[in-house]
Amino acid sequence: MALEIHCYTVGPLENNTYVIRPDSEETVIVVDPGFGSETVLETVLNSGYRITAVINTHAHLDHISQNRAFIEAHGALLMLHPDDGPVLQTVPAQAAWMNVPLPDLPEPTVGLCDGMVLPAGKDSLTVIHTPGHSPGHISLLGPGWAIVGDVLFAGSVGRTDLPGGDHDVLLRSIRERLLTLPDDTVVYPGHGPATTVGRERRLNPYLSHGEVS
Repeated sequence: MALEIHCYTVGPLENNTYVIRPDSEETVIVVDPGFGSETVLETVLNSGYRITAVINTHAHLDHISQNRAFIEAHGALLMLHPDDGPVLQTVPAQAAWMNVPLPDLPEPTVGLCDGMVLPAGKDSLTVIHTPGHSPGHISLLGPGWAIVGDVLFAGSVGRTDLPGGDHDVLLRSIRERLLTLPDDTVVYPGHGPATTVGRERRLNPYLSHGEVS
């Protein structure tokens, strides 16, 4: 496998933090270091890997709360779609709503955009703008897999009742950006188990009423 991808389910909301390692390299890319991901950072550091980039699929607090610790470990880049900038500004309200301490969050250093290609060793990752759960939500396409954050889950779809959410936009993102991928594409969500594009197309009850085909 040219790119190793490791999923760590951590924290009270059972967030999935992903660590992507180019084959035979000592560098890693981390996606969504949120609640409870301190243990992931410890694992990465103990393995001797250098973090080169932290990518946020979106700016909800449970996906970004440990950004500073991860980027400061090795001076990594912090990447977020600029359309989620307003969501990032609501972090104090998010922390109050979740009844958690307000973390010291750094500003992103790289603005992601649809179609951006990010180098990962001999391979690359492609950014797909998938709004709906939040305006600047992105998915990350690798060889045979996609990290989709909180847009699509095994047997469900992302919530859209938070500020910036839009159900119609969410379904359009799923239909036009994710279900167009090959059926055997592995889908890695922000919460819960992995699935495949084909399985969700066939069996996801939220996508079976003509809204998404």
